Amino acid sequence: MIEVEIDKDSGFCFGVVTAIESAERELRNTDTLYCLGDIVHNSLEVERLERMGLHTIDHVAFSALRDQKVLLRAHGEPPATYEMARQNRITIIDATCPVVLRLQRKIHTCYQETRANNTQLVIYGKKGHAEVNGLVGQTDGTAIVVERMEDLDRLDYSRAISLFSQTTKSLDGFKAIVAEIKRRMHDDVEFNYYDTICRQVANRLPNIQAFARRHDWVYFVAGRKSSNGKMLFEECRKANPNTSFISEVEEITEPLPAEVHRVGVCGATSTPKWLMEQVAVRIKELNAVR
Repeated sequence: MIEVEIDKDSGFCFGVVTAIESAERELRNTDTLYCLGDIVHNSLEVERLERMGLHTIDHVAFSALRDQKVLLRAHGEPPATYEMARQNRITIIDATCPVVLRLQRKIHTCYQETRANNTQLVIYGKKGHAEVNGLVGQTDGTAIVVERMEDLDRLDYSRAISLFSQTTKSLDGFKAIVAEIKRRMHDDVEFNYYDTICRQVANRLPNIQAFARRHDWVYFVAGRKSSNGKMLFEECRKANPNTSFISEVEEITEPLPAEVHRVGVCGATSTPKWLMEQVAVRIKELNAVR
């Protein structure tokens, strides 16, 4: 008999839940609602909302809109987006995650206070990620984004550095970046760093590791574009090598090995509960005869 457990701590984070609820609420009262970028890094959830009337657009299409309603997703946007909306009479439905919003304000304040003394503002995050683009925008595009250790070669260690982090990055990764910058800094040069990682995301690491260890096999469910999904999957696989990454139920096509009895289903902060529930049903169907 096979047992399937869905991780109760997986699924949408607070920011994503708020963004989706904002979209659903607006769609009940309007015929046309645009969203700047995918509302969540999960194609199936995006498709569900598009069937309700949500139109996903990019920044080029956004610049051509006039007199429309546009939802800004949890990732946040740079100041230039709000200015364009003002000029084009676009009504903004702002669903920026409060954690991201606080970080934007913190970076903007730091930029205003330190730009006169030539401090380097550094963001530990994924280059080109929507949240990171919004953060860089708080510094008039001057912030330096570091994604991996080799990116640290771009910094000048004879000048002051202020380091922030994308909210969904690994806490261990951030600590490693801090340690390496400290090692390279010239004596008596100021280095300030701020742990701006969302604890709702960070706390999922130990939780998902413990969940993975409890099972013979794990299906990790996430969208292919989810940075958080890629990070959590790697941690899940470290805890349990028998971990498979899937984005859709249809990717499960074969029964599991006979020695597998306990199966776990977990996912990223952008993975809907309904999708994990469908995966659990599929596992039971394919492994019904034991």
